[in-house]
Amino acid sequence: MKVTFLGTGTSQGIPVIACPCPVCSSHDKKDKRLRTSVLVETQGKVLIIDTGPDFRQQMLRAEVKNLDAILYTHDHKDHIAGLDDVRAFNFVNQRAVDVYLEERIIPSIKREFSYIFAENKYPGIPRINLNIIDNFTFNASGINITPIRVFHYRLPVMGFRIGDFTYITDANYIPEEEKEKIIGSRFIVVNALRKEKHISHFSLPEAVKLINDFSPRRGYITHVSHQMGLHREVQKQLPPNIVIAYDGLMVNI
Repeated sequence: MKVTFLGTGTSQGIPVIACPCPVCSSHDKKDKRLRTSVLVETQGKVLIIDTGPDFRQQMLRAEVKNLDAILYTHDHKDHIAGLDDVRAFNFVNQRAVDVYLEERIIPSIKREFSYIFAENKYPGIPRINLNIIDNFTFNASGINITPIRVFHYRLPVMGFRIGDFTYITDANYIPEEEKEKIIGSRFIVVNALRKEKHISHFSLPEAVKLINDFSPRRGYITHVSHQMGLHREVQKQLPPNIVIAYDGLMVNI
């Protein structure tokens, strides 16, 4: 399995529009963050978790030529806004793209992209197959995936475990019974917005503790805001088994 971090930034990305702070002004490419998403390549299949506003740019930058499935964590705009650009994959791959999501977020998808579901469809619109998932292991393009229920303040969100890889974004609480699903993961990705406590995201200390509780081979921090600080400075403060992920980072699992 190969995992590519397509985006590691929070909803505003980095740099933030009109912000003069040291992080937004940094020339270090690791401080340039598109909205959060990952590409998972395994068993000859290509899966993407979330299609944010930067989806088109991310696909071009990573030179993705095929897409088998999209997994959605939740329906906030910074995680679904790029869905329209699957049209390119429809044309190149000559098939609809399978989308896996909870039933409760389908109204948001239909509201944001109503033309996809129109009775009389305009030529060239995205073609997708909606596949409803719940909190049980499901199969996407031949790959077994285990959902992990987490909470983004009070909003239910899905994390995902694929083999030895666990991915959790936009969360600040994981029920104890859901933590059981993470045990044994060799690679764990967790969101951390900043060092200080936040109402709906893990802080950096909370994310570090969570990762260390599971003792993975390597932990990664994603969904980072400019409030976190400069990449190079924050990385120095972390234990050697935990990495602040950055856009373009590739991990072989």
